[in-house]
Amino acid sequence: VFYADTRQELPPLAIAAERIMAQLAARGIRCEVVRAPLDKRFLVYILGRGVPPPNNNTLRWCTRQIKIDPMAEALEQRLGELDGKILMITGVRQGESAIRDDRIAMSCGKDGAECGQGWYQEVLPNAKGIRGRIATLAPLLHWRVCNVWDWLRIYAPMAEYGGWATAAIADAYGGDEATEINARTGCAGCPLASKDLALDTIVASSAWSHLAPLKGLKPLYRELREPRHRIRKAGLERLKDGSVAANPQRMGPLTFAARLIGLERVLAIQAECNAGAAKLGRPLLDILNDEEEARIRELIAAETWPNGWDGDEPAADMPMDSYFSDGSVQPLLV
Repeated sequence: VFYADTRQELPPLAIAAERIMAQLAARGIRCEVVRAPLDKRFLVYILGRGVPPPNNNTLRWCTRQIKIDPMAEALEQRLGELDGKILMITGVRQGESAIRDDRIAMSCGKDGAECGQGWYQEVLPNAKGIRGRIATLAPLLHWRVCNVWDWLRIYAPMAEYGGWATAAIADAYGGDEATEINARTGCAGCPLASKDLALDTIVASSAWSHLAPLKGLKPLYRELREPRHRIRKAGLERLKDGSVAANPQRMGPLTFAARLIGLERVLAIQAECNAGAAKLGRPLLDILNDEEEARIRELIAAETWPNGWDGDEPAADMPMDSYFSDGSVQPLLV
């Protein structure tokens, strides 16, 4: 069993995953935790390398980098040791997300699946090195939120069904009052989501109310994308072939000051959550560990910039002449 640890999962989900993997290990089932390389982890990439937090319009880099690519690499490595194919079981459901619904191919008998199982996940099967060797099954495709609730809260914890530690997962889904709109869970403070509906549901519970400071992550990520925290290209940008880049004067990475501001705020949020957890005897939050913090500070001290940037570019909020992709220039009017 492979578990993709993004390091940013909602705490109840991360805690439940650890407990269930321990139960699987006790049953003789091998579990492997898959993480992105240190320099490509979410907070290290932002606060260490200075890459701006992702957004839906121009720079959605997170899912592939911290989840899909590491999992594809792990699967490719294991496939090299095995003959035949691997069955990948996914918990995707119709109705958990309007965007996901658009990606689900609903048809009987698609790719040899039986009626009700006709959904094929396109990303990993087409990834380099593992193409055609992974079959995907979505057994929960037609489950409604009430079915999920019954399984997590009632049946899964029963000894005759395995006695699984699923209560924390149910908390993330919002309990028996859950609706489809907040059943979709993901990263804490996801900068791509319009609202933190799942996190709101979690912190409304007395058992998880100490995690309320996590609601400060989304505003932080959005603030870090503002011009005052970034640098930009000064004028026309020439590509290797001599052509002009389509987006002159594009905004780029975070300044070192912004990265340090972000680091201190993330650490403060984590410390506040853990102070509350300690009082309640709850598990501690771990979205930024000592190794990751040290690497962030090391990258900042080394004056690290993303590829294509050297740090000499002007501040993004500095007034300057406007350059256009056709080469024309509009002087700054003062």
